[in-house]
Amino acid sequence: MLGDKKVLFSGMQATGSLTLGNYLGALKNWVSLSDEYECFYSVVDMHSITVRQDPAELRKRARSLLTLYIAAGLDPEKNCIYYQSHVSGHAELAWILNCFTYMGELNRMTQFKDKAARHADNINAGLYTYPVLMAADILLYQADVVPVGKDQLQHLEITRDIAQRFNAVYGDVFTIPEPYIGSVGAKIMSLQNPAKKMSKSDENPNASIYLTDDKDTVIRKCKRAVTDSEAVIAYRQEQPGIRNLIDIYCACTGRTPEETVKEFAGRGYGEFKLAVGEAVADVLQPLQTRFEELSKDKAYIDGIIKRNAEKAGYCAAKTLRKVQKKIGFPERVR
Repeated sequence: MLGDKKVLFSGMQATGSLTLGNYLGALKNWVSLSDEYECFYSVVDMHSITVRQDPAELRKRARSLLTLYIAAGLDPEKNCIYYQSHVSGHAELAWILNCFTYMGELNRMTQFKDKAARHADNINAGLYTYPVLMAADILLYQADVVPVGKDQLQHLEITRDIAQRFNAVYGDVFTIPEPYIGSVGAKIMSLQNPAKKMSKSDENPNASIYLTDDKDTVIRKCKRAVTDSEAVIAYRQEQPGIRNLIDIYCACTGRTPEETVKEFAGRGYGEFKLAVGEAVADVLQPLQTRFEELSKDKAYIDGIIKRNAEKAGYCAAKTLRKVQKKIGFPERVR
C-alpha cells in the first residue's frame, strides 16, 4: 500500500490496435479507479515479444497505446502510466519467481496451450513462462487488487500461489493480490462472430471497431455486423448478433436494453445498425480528438514517459531489494 490507498495494477499489450471492447470493458472503468486506488497502468511491451514483432511497429504501437491511455481520460499525474520495458525490475523479479514456480503449474495454463496452437512455429520459453512475468508485474508493486476477466483469472491464481509459496519460506514479503470486483464493463463481442469477444488480434478487420476508426468506418462495420433472419430487435440469447449490438448501443448511450428494444420496436435492422454506428462514433470522437492533440505534443508525452518510468522504477526497486535480501543475494555497494 502506498500512502493511504490500496494499490491496483493492470496493463495492456502493445500489439494490435485497441478496440471498442477494450475501451468499454476496461479502459473506461480504469478512469474512475484513480480516486480510490494508487493505480499502475503498464504498457506491457515485454509480454508482446513472445510473438515475433516488427521492432519499428512495436515502438509505434507502444507509444500509441500509452497516448490512448491518457486520451481516454487517465490522468498521468494521478496514475502511473509507464512502459514495462523501462523498469528492469519486471525481468529481474520474473527470474527469481521462475525459481519458485513449478512446471506442473505452467503446464496447466490454458492460454499457453491456445497460443502455442496458434503459433506452432514459435513455441518459445517466454510464451511458457509468460504467467511468471505477469506475476512479477503484479507483485513488484505490492498490488492489492488486479482487474481481471475470466480469461486472466488463472494467471492471477498462479500469481497468488507463487506469492504465498515465497512468503511461506521468507516471511511477509509480497502482498497477496485479490481480483478486482467493481463495476463490470460492457462485454463487447465480435461483430462477425458474436460467440467470441471483440479482439484487437482478430484477422478480420470488420470484426472489431478500433478506437482510431473514423465515423464512416465505424458505421460501415456496424452495417456489416452479423445478425439473423428474424428481423426483430429483441434482447435474447437466441439472437446473439442483435443482442451484442444492443449491448454496444446501451454502453454508448446509457440506455437499458429494455429501453433500446422499445425505442426500435417495429424498425428494421438497417436503421438500428446505423443508430449503433452513430452512437459509437459519438463516443469515440472526443477520444480521437484528444489522441490527435497528444500525439502532436512529443515533449509532453516524452515527459510523462520519463517521470512515470522513474516513479514505477522507484516503487519496483523497494520490492526488489527486499526480495534480493531475503533470498541471499549480496548487498550492492552504493
